[in-house]
Amino acid sequence: MKIALIGATGFVGTHVLKELVSRGHQVTAIARNTEKIDTNNDLVTAKAANVMNVEDVAAAVAGHDAVISTYNAGWTNPNIYNDFITGSKAIQAGVKQAGVKRFLTVGGAGSLEIQPGLQLVDSPSFPADYKAGATAARDYLNILKTETELDWTFLSPAIEMSPAHPGERTGKYRTSLDTPVFDEHHRSRLSVDDTAIAIVDEIEQGNFIKKRFTAAY
Repeated sequence: MKIALIGATGFVGTHVLKELVSRGHQVTAIARNTEKIDTNNDLVTAKAANVMNVEDVAAAVAGHDAVISTYNAGWTNPNIYNDFITGSKAIQAGVKQAGVKRFLTVGGAGSLEIQPGLQLVDSPSFPADYKAGATAARDYLNILKTETELDWTFLSPAIEMSPAHPGERTGKYRTSLDTPVFDEHHRSRLSVDDTAIAIVDEIEQGNFIKKRFTAAY
């Protein structure tokens, strides 16, 4: 497949890029700064784009079979909420404008229901430093749920999937829709490599069209 990957230099994006290439997909790796993108592989083409600009996004993703967005507004960004919503909406609009139907975006785990009627981001123990970003991802999911033209998928990573918990590659994971996947120790965790596997599996298999899903061990 010919796939456009937005956020190709980020924590998740770099692993998704590696996974796509390992499976023989042709990838346009999109980032604001493309210097970090390794283009020595013939399957990888680097392209600079501003995700806040719909026209920029549309031009970058046109002609692809699918778009994967791992866009993150930056956890230390004081304007993370507004920037995440603005960027995510611009990416969505750009994908539509380009005429690409298949769209997978990576959000956060905060919108997962840890008990009926209670999402993780609203729980008393949720870290305050991550609340704005997690709320933005939750609110964008609600926006995406109204999308009718795109064959969209929203991935909520495992609760413990972060740079602090990179983990190891196992090639195994379990999935759920709106509730976390917990292991026998009541932990929701998945390495970033295995998260990338879940993302590329979904692009290839299309098991969660117009749905949100999550994956963990």
